[in-house]
Amino acid sequence: MAFHEIRFPANLSFGSVGGPERRTDIVTLANGFEERNTPWAHARRYYDAGLGLRSLDDVASLIAFFEARQGRLHGFRWKDWSDFKSCLPSGTVGPRDQFVARGDGQTATFQLVKTYPSGAQSYDRVISKLVEGTVQVALGGDTKVAGLDFTADVQTGTITFALAPAVGAEIRAGFEFDVPVRFDTDRIQTSVSSFQAGEVPSVPIVEVRV
Repeated sequence: MAFHEIRFPANLSFGSVGGPERRTDIVTLANGFEERNTPWAHARRYYDAGLGLRSLDDVASLIAFFEARQGRLHGFRWKDWSDFKSCLPSGTVGPRDQFVARGDGQTATFQLVKTYPSGAQSYDRVISKLVEGTVQVALGGDTKVAGLDFTADVQTGTITFALAPAVGAEIRAGFEFDVPVRFDTDRIQTSVSSFQAGEVPSVPIVEVRV
């Protein structure tokens, strides 16, 4: 298997349904109390691409994409329209959106993350598939220039500075990103409802770990 650095057609993913799934093991004790634990440190996202299709041309695009990925064999990028950038959905990506790390004077490469805060708790999601040309970085409050002060690896979600940030320097970043996924089926079933419209009842998509 391999990962193909190509995005599922964004016009077909628009209108799909899906989101994160957690796995929690719950044991109810004799006294009625519960023991809860999870084997997953990170959520896994599931989607259904079938709901985004609108025409026979859409069906043809899906079939071509499915065949090129050889069903479940190869992974690809997916745009989650409800969560694809470092800021709020209504906002504009900026260089101070997300806290990344603090410099130590030696490290030059940093993994980008997106933080989901709620009350006193928060969750840091590792971002591995950046969208080319969208990464903005601020170091110590100053906006840096892509290609000169830093470079971004869109396949791994890391940024590398030309010079290692000074000790204690705050590193922040803004970006758009995709979800690494694969088809969760080796079969596509289609139906033609008219000369202009087609239907694919269900096309399950599942996130992959990279």
